[in-house]
Amino acid sequence: MSQTAPFPQLKRGLVAILRGLKPSEAVAVAGAVYQAGIEAIEVPLNSPDPFTSIAAIVQALPKTALIGAGTVLTSADVDALQGAGGRLLVSPNIDAEVMKRAAHHRLVTMPGVLTPTEAFLAIRLGASALKFFPASVIGPGGIAAMRAVLPASTPVGAVGGVSEKDFAGYKTAGVTVFGLGSSLFKPGMTVAEVAARAEAAVAAWDAVFGEK
Repeated sequence: MSQTAPFPQLKRGLVAILRGLKPSEAVAVAGAVYQAGIEAIEVPLNSPDPFTSIAAIVQALPKTALIGAGTVLTSADVDALQGAGGRLLVSPNIDAEVMKRAAHHRLVTMPGVLTPTEAFLAIRLGASALKFFPASVIGPGGIAAMRAVLPASTPVGAVGGVSEKDFAGYKTAGVTVFGLGSSLFKPGMTVAEVAARAEAAVAAWDAVFGEK
């Protein structure tokens, strides 16, 4: 199985999940998140016209930003993500065809897993990082138990029911990446509100993991 792109070295292991983002606000919201210090941004595909938003964000932010899609479920979605210029592919599950297509485009992948069987399958299919989802179901203790048998080189992320209040607990479980959704962005929020929440998340990250 070919490998997808390695997970990049970000200043902070934070991914902003902008579910429900509209194209008209995409650049302003993503810009605020990036300026706050979050370099990775995901627009879930069940948002309005997501590929238009992704393309606009890719054009607006520096090339070092890691921009992509979430809730990627089909090979066609993978091709559309590549066409929009996105580099990050996040999914709630692990799907062989999606991973194969992502490897073809050399995308950074973060498939969703919840069990050792799914985690090892994702690794075998070339995942860049693992997304334990929904993380709140198993918590730090469950992830720590699985982390003990997973390759040390595989980045582990926690997504789902996770906010900046949970960083310290998950750090002890070996989690180095966090996907922040409703704690960071909800449709209808102003850019200023999103910026404030992003700044709070960055401050919490720096307090727990150390400022880079």
